[in-house]
Amino acid sequence: MSNITVTHAESGLMRLAVARSERVTPHMVRVTLAGDDLRRFEYRGFDQWFRLAVPVDDGARFDNLPARFGVGGYLKFLTLPKGSRPVIRNYTVRQFRAESLELDVDFVTHGTDGVAGPWAASVEAGAEVALIDQGCGWRPVSSDWQLLVADESGLPAVAGVLRDLPRDARGIAVIELFDLADRQELDEPDGFTVHWVERAEGSAPGSAALPAVAALEFPPGSVYAFAVGESALATGVRRHLVGERGVPKGNITFCGYWKRGVAR
Repeated sequence: MSNITVTHAESGLMRLAVARSERVTPHMVRVTLAGDDLRRFEYRGFDQWFRLAVPVDDGARFDNLPARFGVGGYLKFLTLPKGSRPVIRNYTVRQFRAESLELDVDFVTHGTDGVAGPWAASVEAGAEVALIDQGCGWRPVSSDWQLLVADESGLPAVAGVLRDLPRDARGIAVIELFDLADRQELDEPDGFTVHWVERAEGSAPGSAALPAVAALEFPPGSVYAFAVGESALATGVRRHLVGERGVPKGNITFCGYWKRGVAR
């Protein structure tokens, strides 16, 4: 569930190649993509996200993908022969360097679970990919402070927001991980407090973040909230803020990046 508006950038489909990859924490792999098509990329920062096409077998093709991924583009994608379809997943821009035409993407890895994570853990330089820019979900309203909540899948988005916020911004970030060894250095404004919380092994996403948010002593004034990650975490934060804290629904951006037990 989400209230983020999907946009369709003029850059269209960009075909790129893997330049390199590195494991930045025990369960996070950073893949750097490069290519001349990034000259068309309009970098907006914050939680800018995109549809990423990765190959799942040797027959995957990128030359017949739609230039947009709205309803029409998705229907075109479904008509492609299954053996030639890459897998499409949504990811956040971790960093973009215009001078070298490089774009970093962070992937959560759980061994052989999923598709994109194992691909990122084993991919070699030169592997072909494609992406379609979909804009930003971050749409703040006028407020006195901001609340950011995420799990490990939303960590790149929150990291980007904290990096690009005005340096005089004030707020709180709650980031839930399944292993605190996956904490990263963040470039948050001085007026932000970051809480890292760890959920118990085997417990549901949000089981640590939601109680942590409920226990927060909110600063005075109005809040704009941004909650992303597993669906129950994102909707749970919104439900708490509206029902228990009286936050207007229009002051909350939320998005379920994935749903426990369902492939995305």
